[in-house]
Amino acid sequence: MNNIENFVGIAAGICTAISLLPQLVKLIKTKKAEDLSLFYLSILFVGLALWIWYGFLRDDLPIIVTNSFSLLVNLTVIVLGIRYKKNL
Repeated sequence: MNNIENFVGIAAGICTAISLLPQLVKLIKTKKAEDLSLFYLSILFVGLALWIWYGFLRDDLPIIVTNSFSLLVNLTVIVLGIRYKKNL
C-alpha cells in the first residue's frame, strides 16, 4: 500500500469516525431524541462491528481504530437516544 492509499484510508476513517459527533453533542445539549432513528443507528452499529472484524482479519490497524471509535460514538448516541426518547 502506498502513501496516498494510506492517507485516503485514514482520512475516510476519520471522517466516518467523527460523523456522529454533531448528533452526540446535540443529544447532550438538548436531551431530546424524538427525531433520532434508532433503527438507522442499529444498522450502522452492525456495519461498524463488521468493519472492525474485517480490520482484524486484514490486520489493518487504521480500520480497527477508526471504526472502533465510530462504534463507541454510535453506542453512546444509541444509549442517550433510548434514554431521552419520550415514547419509551
